[in-house]
Amino acid sequence: MKISERVRRLSPSVTVELNAKIAQMLGEGKDVIKMNIGEPDFDTPDHIKAAAKRALDEGFTKYTAVPGILGLRECICKKLLADNKLTYKVSEICVTAGAKQAIMNAVLTIAEEGDEILIPIPCWVSYESMVEIAGAKPVLVPTKEDFRLDFDAIEQAVTERTRGIIINTPNNPTGIVYPKEDLERLAALADQSDFFVISDEIYEKLIYEGARHVSMASLSENAWEHTITINGVSKAYSMTGWRIGYMAGPGPLIKKAAGLQGHMTSASNAIAQKAAQEAIGGPQESVELMRREFDKRRLAMYERLIQMPDITCQNAEGAFYLMPDVSAYYGRKAGGREIKNSVDMAAYLLDAAGVAVVPGDGFYAPKNIRLSYSNSMENLMRGLTRMEEALKGLRGF
Repeated sequence: MKISERVRRLSPSVTVELNAKIAQMLGEGKDVIKMNIGEPDFDTPDHIKAAAKRALDEGFTKYTAVPGILGLRECICKKLLADNKLTYKVSEICVTAGAKQAIMNAVLTIAEEGDEILIPIPCWVSYESMVEIAGAKPVLVPTKEDFRLDFDAIEQAVTERTRGIIINTPNNPTGIVYPKEDLERLAALADQSDFFVISDEIYEKLIYEGARHVSMASLSENAWEHTITINGVSKAYSMTGWRIGYMAGPGPLIKKAAGLQGHMTSASNAIAQKAAQEAIGGPQESVELMRREFDKRRLAMYERLIQMPDITCQNAEGAFYLMPDVSAYYGRKAGGREIKNSVDMAAYLLDAAGVAVVPGDGFYAPKNIRLSYSNSMENLMRGLTRMEEALKGLRGF
């Protein structure tokens, strides 16, 4: 059987085997506390579900225009102006099947075979594969110790083949929120070297510690011209399964991206678009309620983690993840097994404590594991107690 080189060169996710083990344990009725989930644990707000039901009742079940229904794109334009100080026309918006498709659209539109896309690391697991699927070369650029952008490293990585950089603020997996001065410096570099910034802002509503989200494209006219803004309804409105994202950018680029999408998936789900229109244009109280609850969980989890021996952890400013450094435990043993890396640590915590976490190796953060606080406070505290007990079981404690 002949498989394309495009698919064969994709690296398998380090979490595939772990997720299979989690599913098996749950299927066997075992008590697994999931701190590996990358989605809000809240239900989609009722007024949004009601909008979807109305769409069904009204027979809104046919194809829509590829870039999305007019009402939704108008809502997105109003939202971007009010929340992010961004001015876009309806023709400069393309609605997609989740923010992931928006990023894929952007990469395919700006990069060709042999071109380069910079990716600061640690990073979300799919960015690298998306660039490879496009035939371009992902160039992984380390960040600083505090996970802020390292401009010496970025400037050294820029070449004549550089077509873009993918940034994510607030960030998955680190929780960092890039400050305005860093974005201004990146905007100047993008203008100088003429490359695009693909700015993934899907976690923008989930910020803490007095942090402020700044949209890259809002900084200047040049920044606007060099930025493709990515967002969606998955995280802010707990609508991960509805699969609605969007991209905003210069008109000619968005037109080409929509043309590309027309040959791949056509328009997004019609009913979900109506729900997204209500989410973005309707009452926003649920967003703040969810953010406050995440903030409480974040603080409680952080306090527990930093009290654990040999664990260090940077607090998060956004999203719903903490990424403790567990590398002090590498080389230690328990029950005949040695913890050599984050993959081993994740497997050990699952077996010994029934706690599911994500190994940092998948994000290019080999010293760390990622913990999501998208679970109830009760479960999080139970999970951290189990985790602490399991760590005590490692030899050399």
